[in-house]
Amino acid sequence: MAVSAYAALLSLTHVLDNVQHPTRRHRLLVDINRIQILQEKVNFLRDFLEVHSQGKSQQVEDLARQIVVVADEAEDIIDSHVVDQLRDGSRDQSHATITTSSFCQDIDKVIEKIDLIKKDLMIVKEEWGDVQEQKPVASASVRSSSSGKNTMVGFDEHLLRIIDELTRDESNLQILPIVGMGGIGKTTLARNAFDHPYVVNRFDICIWFTISQVYNVREILLHYLNDGKDEESNESLARLGEKLHKKLFGRRYLIVMDDVWSTKAWDDFSLFFPNNGNGSRVLMTTRLSKVGGSLGTHNPYLMDFLNEEKSWNLLCEKVFGQNDCPYSELEKVGKDIAKGCKGLPIAIVVISGLLARTDMKQERWEHIARNVASFASSKDNRHCLEILSLSYNNLPIHLKPCFLYMSAFPEDSKIKVSRLIKLWVANGYSKPERGKNLEEIAMEYLEDLIDRNLILISERTDGGKIRSCSIHDLLRNLCLRESKKEHLFRVSKTQRIRILPQEKNVCFTCGERASPQESIDVPEILVGSRSTLVASGLVCDTCKRKHQHLDIFRWVKLFGQSCEKLRQHTKLRLIDVRTSVFWYRTLSKFEFVPSSSIPLLWNLQTLLIDGSGANVKKRPIVVPSKVWEMPQLRHIVMDLGFLPTPVDTQDTITLENLQTLSTMHNFRCTKEVFERIPNLKKLKARYLNVKDWSFYCLHNLAHLHRLESLSLIAEDLLLEKTAFPTSLKRLSLSKCRIPWGHITIIGSLLPNLEVLKLLNNAFRGSEWSPVEGQFPRLKVLFISDSDLVSWRADDFHFPHLESLFLRLMHKLEEIPSGIGHIETLRSIHLNKCSELVVNSAKQILEEQSSYGNELEVRVDRKKVSVDDS
Repeated sequence: MAVSAYAALLSLTHVLDNVQHPTRRHRLLVDINRIQILQEKVNFLRDFLEVHSQGKSQQVEDLARQIVVVADEAEDIIDSHVVDQLRDGSRDQSHATITTSSFCQDIDKVIEKIDLIKKDLMIVKEEWGDVQEQKPVASASVRSSSSGKNTMVGFDEHLLRIIDELTRDESNLQILPIVGMGGIGKTTLARNAFDHPYVVNRFDICIWFTISQVYNVREILLHYLNDGKDEESNESLARLGEKLHKKLFGRRYLIVMDDVWSTKAWDDFSLFFPNNGNGSRVLMTTRLSKVGGSLGTHNPYLMDFLNEEKSWNLLCEKVFGQNDCPYSELEKVGKDIAKGCKGLPIAIVVISGLLARTDMKQERWEHIARNVASFASSKDNRHCLEILSLSYNNLPIHLKPCFLYMSAFPEDSKIKVSRLIKLWVANGYSKPERGKNLEEIAMEYLEDLIDRNLILISERTDGGKIRSCSIHDLLRNLCLRESKKEHLFRVSKTQRIRILPQEKNVCFTCGERASPQESIDVPEILVGSRSTLVASGLVCDTCKRKHQHLDIFRWVKLFGQSCEKLRQHTKLRLIDVRTSVFWYRTLSKFEFVPSSSIPLLWNLQTLLIDGSGANVKKRPIVVPSKVWEMPQLRHIVMDLGFLPTPVDTQDTITLENLQTLSTMHNFRCTKEVFERIPNLKKLKARYLNVKDWSFYCLHNLAHLHRLESLSLIAEDLLLEKTAFPTSLKRLSLSKCRIPWGHITIIGSLLPNLEVLKLLNNAFRGSEWSPVEGQFPRLKVLFISDSDLVSWRADDFHFPHLESLFLRLMHKLEEIPSGIGHIETLRSIHLNKCSELVVNSAKQILEEQSSYGNELEVRVDRKKVSVDDS
């Protein structure tokens, strides 16, 4: 229960911070002295758990349960008191005095309870003796890489054999299953074969399907046919299957079906795979020998455990970044650790993450070796989870809630990092640090978990940042087990669950309108934190009756017509709402709650409104001006929204926490508006039918001194009436039709610019001649759908360029040869460009290859080799 207690204390800490620093028109009537006393008590409990949570003392477990109860009670008291004041708005002094007096009495009772817990904790501390806080020691230490690359140490022989099976001269469709236990490296082997240049060049089309135990054939096909975009479609499964069949017909294809658990999965997909008689292949991974044996054209490929030598080599590669150990005193104990993993790659990788973050001292490694040996010698099939538990138990407590949260996402999910960070922050998992915002802290937590090999990088952005992440199945199972043990929350695939009184935190699928299969296959599983009802889809009457004690929404996602039912469901409970995130889909206007009640959502942090499925396409969603009275807002993200200019008052509210505004329709950038959002980091706006650009005051953008990302979709934008802040790192312009000669305005005023995207005729004209010294830090350049013909550039114009993306460049004569001379250039990506552009890219590739330089060139997503140039 220590993790739940710590999470509850963190959540309470954020509430106390909000109360002590109110930035609203009506000051809250609270006794600040009492709040500060309570804060000090909470800080003591939190600090105690940070130091002493590793122990398995029953006394600490019992006290942790008490901490959860008292922290929840304190948060309830404060929330109720604040909402009462916001709801009543009463100026009656006598009523306010009575309310405040009752509030003080309740807080005093909470403080008394904490004092009793503190007294018991001090007794436990004395019984344990002095426990030194675990801090980094100044000694040799090596950090593991977080590049996301899957190391193939010990798998070279497997890889060559798989490639041989895939490319041998057999014309009929062949099915090759890779069979082995979870975590043995089946997916890693399949992925490396899938990405191998020889395989890529062999097949006309390569497709990767992740199946898992629970899958939805239609959703998988739709996701692939939409190029990975989560777009809505009413097409039937038969129609989607027909599309796939046509795409594959007559072409030599490779399909990977990863993580297959039944022969039914093959039956569901195979009817869409034509046997073209041209050497097409299906590569399948499964844990079940029976499935592999019954589906394989020949005998399945069986994955063996790594031997001791390969296990040690893999451990060295993960810990030290080389195939041997640089510390002689650690070699023997290190080999014992590798041996204790019994050849299971996932166990070696995870333990390596622990070792890489541990002091390079023999006694520390010996301690880990003793535990690994005891776990590995167990005959229980759960021995791998026990090994993985070692890494979990060694996590600092501030990382444990974040790690356990990963179990809320479906198996094999690619989790968007931007969404994950918002959810961690919404649940209060970021411990406040001076000089950092909560999102930055949460991102550091994620990077730490990646470095420990507990979370995997799935995809990076054009600029190299982590776009999406994932977690291994075995690690997710560990999270599920530990979450249940901690009572942090429980995950269920159906609403037909019995919730115990202590299990107020539940993640389940609610689907009144969903089919039985869809009700357990919703791709967006949502998580709540403390007293939170979580639903994916519609919150039906059955769930409302069954889970009526879960009366506080912290994370809600709705689809289609469910918006109206949620409004009816929550209308009478708004006084108790402590919502951190609302997400609406297919709304044409903002109606979920009366405008006057919006300020009651005093903890609202993130508002996500997706109108992409609305009947009236591109119609802006009008957001009530009351949102300007919600100081905790951090992100407002819409498909297209209109945010009215705030009303001028004597006592204005500054939204100091607001970081994201996207996508705003005809947004007026007045100085008064920007004074209310001084810390905005990301702004995306679309302008239509503009007659007078001066009305929108785009010159005031220069006053957003913390703005890092700006995206403008603006037809015929007048750049001379626009000013950009020097803090910008990412700039995207679309449909602006600015003369190429004016791009010097951007280059000369944005010294920190790293990513520049010029989309859909952002600039017009046939010639672009950059000026030296204007893009000193640019790393990524993306040009799309331009009438550019002659681009006269050299290496000194973009001295730090790493990636060049060109799309729909039909008129461009060539990529300047000087671009290839940029020392930092790593990749050129072309999509639907002219043959002249493709040939110039191939010439650059050939030239750089002759110099021994590494350069990746992709044409329509297919990697080009030197032999092709």
